[in-house]
Amino acid sequence: MDEEKSELKRCFIAIEFSDEVIKEIARMQELIVKTKFTGKLTELENLHLSLKFLGEIDDEKIGKVKEKLKTIKFSEMKLKLGKIGTFSIHGRPRIVWIKIEGKQIYDLQKKIDEILKDLFKPEERFMSHLTIARIKYVKDKKGFSEHIDSMHTKPISFDVSSFKLKKSELKPLGPAYNDLEVYKSNS
Repeated sequence: MDEEKSELKRCFIAIEFSDEVIKEIARMQELIVKTKFTGKLTELENLHLSLKFLGEIDDEKIGKVKEKLKTIKFSEMKLKLGKIGTFSIHGRPRIVWIKIEGKQIYDLQKKIDEILKDLFKPEERFMSHLTIARIKYVKDKKGFSEHIDSMHTKPISFDVSSFKLKKSELKPLGPAYNDLEVYKSNS
């Protein structure tokens, strides 16, 4: 039983960001830290936009996913950093995110869902966002949310010409992500 478990890999499909975008996200994270909270900023090297979370899957299923994803045709995309916000549970902020704008990212996500529909359930509601902080506790919930709402990202536009099948290993210091396959645009 343990042998089978060790063969499973936690996988997801994502896009990554340019250095310019990562610098802006780091600036936003510095502004978040100015309010007191218990939690964790997303490590800059781990920033990504998840297009689909696949869960823990074995090598055979990973092989099928790789083959199916190779058939996706897409053009290079022009995306943009959007507004910053929070996801809250019972009024408690849990996630700080930045919206990634651009119709093409939704089109690509739909293509991924469609091509993998016989292996995985389609996403119920894809929200094109990038998690930049996870919040465990904040004393002044209202003040924290108002602080986040008052922040504004620079509307940086950036090109995306690939997406990746990635593996996540949960380690004591946080997740480590590794590329399993890279899929490039047709343009």
